[in-house]
Amino acid sequence: MSSPHASEPHPAHGHSHASHDHDHDHDHSHSHVPTVTADSARRVKFAMLLTAGFMLAEVVGGVVSGSLALLADAGHMFSDSFSLALALAAFTMGEKSPDGRRTFGYQRFQVLAAFVNGLMLFAIAGWIVVAAIQRFTEPVEVMAAPMMAVAVLGLVVNLVVFKILHGGDHENLNLRGALLHVLGDLLGSVAAIVASVVILLTGWTPIDPLLSMLAAALILRAAWTILRRSAHTLLEGTPEGVDTDEIRLALLAVDGVESLHDMHVWGLTPQAPLLSAHLVIGAAGRHDAVTTAAYAVLHERFGIEHATLQVETRHCLTGGDCRGDAVA
Repeated sequence: MSSPHASEPHPAHGHSHASHDHDHDHDHSHSHVPTVTADSARRVKFAMLLTAGFMLAEVVGGVVSGSLALLADAGHMFSDSFSLALALAAFTMGEKSPDGRRTFGYQRFQVLAAFVNGLMLFAIAGWIVVAAIQRFTEPVEVMAAPMMAVAVLGLVVNLVVFKILHGGDHENLNLRGALLHVLGDLLGSVAAIVASVVILLTGWTPIDPLLSMLAAALILRAAWTILRRSAHTLLEGTPEGVDTDEIRLALLAVDGVESLHDMHVWGLTPQAPLLSAHLVIGAAGRHDAVTTAAYAVLHERFGIEHATLQVETRHCLTGGDCRGDAVA
């Protein structure tokens, strides 16, 4: 078809480029990028300093008391510190403007950071399990009194850190990961306290590596959650909570749309869904009205702020995946 250079903007700052026999409508608004507030960044920084500082205390306490439970919790807190440092780095990178090499900006860095963090958690859990097995075969004397003192202090620190982070953005993948870490630390501190009480009352030292393995199981659970979500995003999976069938039906219901194909929904982060699709319309003269209405549906009903809609007057005029063609 031959159509004019339409330039009627829709609410999300879209514009059209007519080229040869087809039109491309691109919504280039970057308001879809989730903003990390200064408050969240401050919370993460303070939590990181507290966690890293007490991690050193737990290492010393674990070595002095001979407690594997304390060392396991210190290992988890090391991962927490690293996780929070990655989150801070991700916030900083996310504020960088898009450039010629990365036109979407650097928001995806936080997802990559979360993936690395999940892998680290798996490694730490593996170390704890191996060390616990060695303790079962070669028991080590545990000094319960200093172990309990450090564990109680650790519980207090973890409660403070959890409170700090809980007031931040729960939808941010790295903050969510940090909260999972700290929750695991809380349980690890409780396990260390229980182990110290049992040793004080009964002298039964196997409780220390036994509860350490429980802590490792909790770490693995958190690691799996983080890895699953971050890997799904890195693989361009459909963001959680987004129903592609519902979006397809909503676009087909737009007046003037005859069919739809080659639709893709993915996200820079779990909070930033992106969409591209080909819309087939019956009359070239309705181009602007159809695209304006379609963008409004995506924005108002589904919260999709960044979309690219290609409008055609013949089915699969410019190629794409036509196998998923849907007709209004």
